[in-house]
Amino acid sequence: MAVETAQTLDRGLRILALVAGSSSRFTINEIAESLGFSRTVAYRLIVTLEDHDLLQRDEQGRLGAGFGMMAFRHAYLPELKSRAHAELVRLADASRATAHLTIADGDDAVALLVVEPGHSDLHVAYRVGARHRLDTGAAGKAILLGRQHSGDPSPLASTSGELQPGAEGLAAPILGVPGLEASIGIVSLHPIDAAVEPMVLKAAQAVSEALTSG
Repeated sequence: MAVETAQTLDRGLRILALVAGSSSRFTINEIAESLGFSRTVAYRLIVTLEDHDLLQRDEQGRLGAGFGMMAFRHAYLPELKSRAHAELVRLADASRATAHLTIADGDDAVALLVVEPGHSDLHVAYRVGARHRLDTGAAGKAILLGRQHSGDPSPLASTSGELQPGAEGLAAPILGVPGLEASIGIVSLHPIDAAVEPMVLKAAQAVSEALTSG
C-alpha cells in the first residue's frame, strides 16, 4: 500500500510539474501521453487535483494551473535566495559590480536578491523588490532568452541605460530548473568588460546546479 501510495503521489506531482512548467494547456490525453500514463490513471489523478483547485479547465476542457497553486507560489523563494547567495557574493566581488537574482512575475521582472561588491568605490544601488517589464533591462531580457533557449551556448542579455541612465547591465538565464524563470546578472556604472561575460554565465550555471542538486 505504501509503494502504491508513493507512486500515486509521484504521478500527481509529475502532472503538476508538467502543467506548471508550461504556458500551454493540455487535454487529458496529452497529459497521459506526455507522462506515459494510461488515460484512466491520468483522469483519476486530474479529477483529484481539480477537487483541490490545483488544476482547472477552460471552456474547451483544456487543463491549466488552478488558483490553488497560488498557495505554493512563493514557498520556494527563501530556499532559492539561500542557495544563490554565495554565488552572487562571488560574482559581485569578481566583477566589482552589483549582482542580482531576478525572477519573472507575470510580465514583470522582480529583483529577489541583490549583493553589492565588497571592494568598489562606486557601484549601483539596486533595491530588492525592484520591478520592471521583462522586455526592459538585462535581467528581464535574459529571462525571455531562457524561454526560447534550446541548447548551448547559454544566452546572455546586455543593455545600456535602459533602467537607469549610465548603467550597464549583463545577465544570463538560470536554465535547467523546471518551473523557474529567473536570471543572474550584474549592473554597473562602468562599461562591462568582455572578461566579465563568462563570470555571469558561470554564476548562472552554478545557481542552477545548486538548485537541482537536492
